[in-house]
Amino acid sequence: MGRVGVLLLNLGGPEKLEDVRPFLFNLFADPEIIRLPFPWLQKPLAWLISTLRAKKSQANYAEIGGGSPLLQITEAQAEALESRLEELGQDAQIYIGMRYWHPFTEEAIEQIKGDRLQRLVILPLYPHFSISTSGSSFRVLEELWRQDPSLRQLDYTLIPSWYDHPGYLQAMADLIAAELQKFPNPDQAHIFFSAHGVPQSYVEEAGDPYQAEIEACTRLIMRM
Repeated sequence: MGRVGVLLLNLGGPEKLEDVRPFLFNLFADPEIIRLPFPWLQKPLAWLISTLRAKKSQANYAEIGGGSPLLQITEAQAEALESRLEELGQDAQIYIGMRYWHPFTEEAIEQIKGDRLQRLVILPLYPHFSISTSGSSFRVLEELWRQDPSLRQLDYTLIPSWYDHPGYLQAMADLIAAELQKFPNPDQAHIFFSAHGVPQSYVEEAGDPYQAEIEACTRLIMRM
């Protein structure tokens, strides 16, 4: 099968308080996060928002230890995935590509090129597809592939979403069941599902499937 790699895509987050403002700038400079009719406004607006929000966001991050734990969590997921693949007899190199902070997706691709893989699986750690999450990371990859002919020789598989995978659904159902057992009358408890929202225009005009996938996922979990 040749050398195999798995690229895990995630949002990224500031590791230190001084990272907060540049992280916010990267976030709001993404046209998939804020769509503007005039592209030249993107970076000035991102500068303004990141400047105005920096202190409040820094205070929030200070409350959880001074930075985002997302990279550490993602690294733990990568290690667990690598171990599980080894158990299944598949030797694979795991890479992490963050969209808005280090290690950036571009950095991960440079590592992949240096390792001369034959096959690559691209797995976003967002179970549900949205233009502003997986879609934004895919756009970066598309641009990298367009610019670098050597990447076009790499055999890759891209997983757009996995909200309906039985393993994921069972894991969510098990987590809910464990919490329900803490109630004196579990059968009378209400379950509240919460998710990030997307602009209505994304759904109605751009065809973003996020809302539909969230609703379908909720129904599937409740059937488990």
